[in-house]
This record gives sequence, structure tokens and C-alpha cells, in this order.
Amino acid sequence: MAEQEENTKNGGGKGMIIVLIALVVVLLLAVIGGGYFLYSEMNNKDASSDMVSEQKVIKADASGEKANFKASINDLVLNITNAKGREKLMKLSFTIKSSEESIASIIDENKAEIVDIVIAQISARSSEELLTVGGKALLKEELLEELNSIVNAATSDNSDIKRNSIKKLFFTAFVIK
Repeated sequence: MAEQEENTKNGGGKGMIIVLIALVVVLLLAVIGGGYFLYSEMNNKDASSDMVSEQKVIKADASGEKANFKASINDLVLNITNAKGREKLMKLSFTIKSSEESIASIIDENKAEIVDIVIAQISARSSEELLTVGGKALLKEELLEELNSIVNAATSDNSDIKRNSIKKLFFTAFVIK
């Protein structure tokens, strides 16, 4: 009789272990499935976005300052060289902050010229220079000047659009491999 009770206890313990293992496997599958779902949603969102996107930002606040508008140039893949002449790839995305409401459409209409000046500016620098804080700051300044000149030329016939309406440039992706 004592042996029968001992076997029952051991068998019950084995059953609990099997249930716990099954529960852990189900939880792992749920976590993996949820992770895959989030990953695929993020990729779908990235794939569906255009090279140029528009976003309105912070309307006039209580102090009455003018509204700021943004436009983005996303996922430019560029060839650069290092000091030894070896080629590397660079992925670059940036956002332009402007006081002009129609900046996104202006950027979209002149995207070819903008991409051309970005390629020219990046090609004039080595990867070592671009990896420094000073190199990035200099690139920002020069791109800002060139972008304003493109926007000024494109809107020269429209007196409603201010000159040098692009105020800031923000790198949103800057990867060199």
C-alpha cells in the first residue's frame, strides 16, 4: 500500500512537469509570434513610405510663433571612400525643418536636384571625415546652404514664399558600413 501511494506521488509530479513544460513552450511560441508580428508590421510601414514624406509640426504656440513644417528625404544609399581609397556604403536619411508650409511639395518637385547635391557633398568627403562630429556639422551647414539655394531658385517666381525658408537639417539615419 505504501508503494502504491509513493508511485502515485511520483506519477503526479511527472504530470505536473509535463504540464509546465507544455505551458512554457506555448508561452515561447506566443512571444515569438508576437515578435514576428511586430517585426513584419514595422517592415510594412517602412516599405510603404515614400522617399519624401510630409509632416506638419507644432502649430503656432501660445507665444504666437510661426508654425514649423518638415519634409524628409529617406534611405539614400551612397558610395564613399575612406582615406585608403577603399569604397564603403552609406545610408543617409534627413529631415528638413522650414517655415514654408508647402516645403514637402517643393522638396518632392526638386528631389533630383537635392539628391544630386547630397551625392556631390558626400563624394567630396572621406568616411573618416564623415564619422567625426565636426565633419557631420560641416556637412549639415553646406547641405543647408545648397538646399536653400535650390528652394530659392525653384520658388523665385512666387513672391509669397520667403527666401531661405529652410531653417534646420536633421540627420535621421547616418550609417557607414
